[in-house]
Amino acid sequence: MFFNVFLAMNKGFSYTLEDDKILAFMKLSDEEKLKWLEEINEFNALALGKKEKEIREKLRRAEI
Repeated sequence: MFFNVFLAMNKGFSYTLEDDKILAFMKLSDEEKLKWLEEINEFNALALGKKEKEIREKLRRAEI
């Protein structure tokens, strides 16, 4: 079984997660989840340029 996430009809983005990935994340402690989130945010801050960050924000707001 897969879990699909849709932000907006014809806009935004969607992705699919396998159940085992969701269950593995659920098993993490709160501290581990926050550490994971912090690492992702740090990576994005370093890896994405200004243009990519603007596009990401537009996707989050389902403007594109």
